[in-house]
Amino acid sequence: MSTALKHIFTEAAPKAVGPYSQAVVANGFVYTAGQVALDPKTMTVVPGDIEAQTHQVLKNLKAVLEASGSSFDRVVKTTVFLKDMNDFARMNAVYSEHFGDARPARSAVQVARLPLDVIVEIEAVGLVN
Repeated sequence: MSTALKHIFTEAAPKAVGPYSQAVVANGFVYTAGQVALDPKTMTVVPGDIEAQTHQVLKNLKAVLEASGSSFDRVVKTTVFLKDMNDFARMNAVYSEHFGDARPARSAVQVARLPLDVIVEIEAVGLVN
């Protein structure tokens, strides 16, 4: 198995806002950076509540996974970071719409603050095709 790293970039997801890659492919896996609710065209946070932000986060995550040669049905683990755990059920409903029958392992934690003061961030680890 190759140990070479492949750094992923796609215009369909927000550019990194720091010194990191949107994702890195290594040894048959893709490791995504946490995605937040940035519109990739304007690089501004989408307005709205937890549902609106979760939809945008998952749209961005899907774009990064696809650019990596993966997809939601190939994800093995996600981590969800929430500003307020009271938003969990509403985030979970949107998450379920996007992941469908795919049921990766998942952790969800409440954090004190997220980049750009968003209310949700999600990262994933998946298999590449």
